[in-house]
Amino acid sequence: MNILKKLLLPVVLTCLSAVETQAFCGFYVAKAGASLYNEKSEVIMVRDGQRTVITMSNDFKGAATDFAMVVPVPHVLKEQDIRVVDRGLFDRFDAYSSPRLVEYFDPAPCGYREVSVVTKRMMRSANESTDDVREQLSEVDYGVHIEASYTVGEYDILILSAEESNGLKTWLIKNGYKIPESANEVLQPYINSGMKFFVVKVNLEAAAQTGYQYLRPIQISMNTDKFMLPIRLGMANSKGEQDLIIYAITRGGAVETTNYRNLRMVTGRTVPTFVKTHFDRFYTDLFARQHGNEGRNAVFTEYAWDVTPNWGIKCDPCVGNPPQYNDLISAGVDWLDMSNPQGGNGAFFTRMHVRYGRAQFPQDLMFNTTSNRESYQARYIINWPAGGDMSCPEARKYLSGLPNRRRMELMELGALTGWDISLYKQYEQDGMDPGIREGEQKGMLPIRYNKRNDPPAGGQGPVWFLLAGILATGLLLALPVLKRAHP
Repeated sequence: MNILKKLLLPVVLTCLSAVETQAFCGFYVAKAGASLYNEKSEVIMVRDGQRTVITMSNDFKGAATDFAMVVPVPHVLKEQDIRVVDRGLFDRFDAYSSPRLVEYFDPAPCGYREVSVVTKRMMRSANESTDDVREQLSEVDYGVHIEASYTVGEYDILILSAEESNGLKTWLIKNGYKIPESANEVLQPYINSGMKFFVVKVNLEAAAQTGYQYLRPIQISMNTDKFMLPIRLGMANSKGEQDLIIYAITRGGAVETTNYRNLRMVTGRTVPTFVKTHFDRFYTDLFARQHGNEGRNAVFTEYAWDVTPNWGIKCDPCVGNPPQYNDLISAGVDWLDMSNPQGGNGAFFTRMHVRYGRAQFPQDLMFNTTSNRESYQARYIINWPAGGDMSCPEARKYLSGLPNRRRMELMELGALTGWDISLYKQYEQDGMDPGIREGEQKGMLPIRYNKRNDPPAGGQGPVWFLLAGILATGLLLALPVLKRAHP
């Protein structure tokens, strides 16, 4: 036996035994990443004791002169507390932690010979369908004072103090910051708490020198005794709901919200094979349905796992490469001891998905680092039927059970997404969705998408960012987005 066979044999044996339990060694098929959501923001939060590092994604479409960010903070940040990081960090975190679809293949009941015509047809159909900021205008008149001024990367940054929200709003507008008219009503509570304001605009000259075609994410570090992420300021310009993806990393366990229900997305469900080519539609409808069923005011965990480098399995199966040591360092993880990865210095990663609006989320998000280190991921399954010899008694029994199995898969699909499963009755008999064939002939999308599950449209207007968050009596961070897209 050559060395390749020696390596493969134990893996094959493990996979064969895993087919029974629907765990491990399935094949990754598709993922549902953050790019599915038009009105969305992404934040990386690293929490260790009193120290918090927040990295805010700035991917948007529009003129750089229209970019504005306001981040209320507990004190005047030093220049060394502010940095820019590579946008790829968000892409990698999103890719590896996204909800995923996995496929398995039934073993041949009479011994393997060749894949059946029906199975070939199903697999072929599925595969073919894949498709100048420092200007000080009448500070005293508006009750606004510049406490510090920096240029970091492509950004001009001011640290402001303010006496009242209307004065702050007026000062920002006079100085060229595009903020919504309703911003003052949500700024006032933070002014009452004595917050400073971290205000950002693009330095066009510095941006041209960077050579980047997009604005890089901004990262801020500070010490604060509580773990919070307010979202109220992010609703100032929104006409509907917004999606927020949070990637949280701690040395303890999973991160959860404490003032809203924190739920795990339903996982481990088996769905029809034709979901393979429409997984994005499947998951967006599934999330909308579960979000609605839970009163539209819950926070959903989509992934939780120990991602300590060079230790253990980090996903089943992996959608992308797990975070590497340099990724974690860039995010603000400074406690890793690679010489002793299990000496209390590991890294636990939690992905949370929040869809929020004014009525259902009246309070800012508050978090807690738990001791729960149980592995979890939002994961959905398709099972391909067996091929080969079907002349034995076991095969007849196997074939007679397939229609019922497919019926159960359709029922699961309807329960999860709200799709009208009566449109897919043919799937019960031959495993094919009639809409797939019709859609191929007409050049149309085959899935009968239920528009009633669409989330309300987000607000439209000038492209700008208003991020704000608060951590205890300290950090305030919120991310409103009017029009955003990956560069």
